[in-house]
Amino acid sequence: MRPVALGRKNWIHIGSPKAGPKVAAIFSVVESCRRLKVPVREYFSTILPGLADLPIRCLADLTPAEWVGRHS
Repeated sequence: MRPVALGRKNWIHIGSPKAGPKVAAIFSVVESCRRLKVPVREYFSTILPGLADLPIRCLADLTPAEWVGRHS
């Protein structure tokens, strides 16, 4: 999480009030990938293309922990 701490000053003017929580959610997923030793780029390239077509009840299956279980 050190990059997050170092970047805080740069992210003061992130664009809009809604952007902060979205960035925090993305960082949370990235950090989960790092802790599970999941390749972040591979994870996102697999998950993101079909995300808009999935029902909300399937989101739990897309977490990094579930993804690594299916791709290991």
